[in-house]
Amino acid sequence: MELLAVEAAGRGMPVRAAEEPGLAGPAYWYGGPVAGARLAGRLGFALLEPADSWLAELPEEFTGRRVRMGTVADAWAIDRPTFVKPPRDKSFPPDVHTDGSRLSGALDPAAPVLLSDVVTFAAEYRLFLLDGRIAAASRYAVFGRLDPRPLGTDRADRTVTAQITEFADRLAAAAGHTLPSAVVVDVGQLLDPYRPGHRWAVVEANMAWFSHAYAADPARVLDVVLRAAGPREHLRPRDLAFERH
Repeated sequence: MELLAVEAAGRGMPVRAAEEPGLAGPAYWYGGPVAGARLAGRLGFALLEPADSWLAELPEEFTGRRVRMGTVADAWAIDRPTFVKPPRDKSFPPDVHTDGSRLSGALDPAAPVLLSDVVTFAAEYRLFLLDGRIAAASRYAVFGRLDPRPLGTDRADRTVTAQITEFADRLAAAAGHTLPSAVVVDVGQLLDPYRPGHRWAVVEANMAWFSHAYAADPARVLDVVLRAAGPREHLRPRDLAFERH
């Protein structure tokens, strides 16, 4: 957040905290969904986000695993190891569950969840997409452990960058119309359990205005955030279906 604030200030944009009195719009937003939804009407910004079911509706060519949309009640009923996560918010920590007994009984049984096969990602990368193209990117994890690193810093990284770009281009061609014009898509090197090597797969999609930049270029990240959470009068017709209400 601090890096984006410095970049915004450098562009002559006043940066204010959500708690400040007397805020007025039109404005842009970077922060959590609860405060964002509370302030959107008063400050006149539109929040773009992918659909809850987006990952579950992607062809397995891009997910590399079976993913289905369900509810907390469905998660309580699982009887085999399953990766369970909220589609976008952080209402409970994503985790592998052998059954539903460890999921909080206080959760809304009708709340949406994503249920997927258990897989291993060797490395995971965050892509900030603008009009289907990569505007900024960063590695953020290795074997599930936080390990941010900029892309393109050495020859091996350039190879990975080329592979990610090719995968993102295929994804945009096949499913770009199912995402807002400014969004975050996390991708990873999915280990093949049957032979050496890996394949590229989508980890998840997220709201750009609620996504950590990690080691990505803050200037390019800010470009995506400004489109994803900017004044409603600037909203593009293709993005109307992706506005958070």
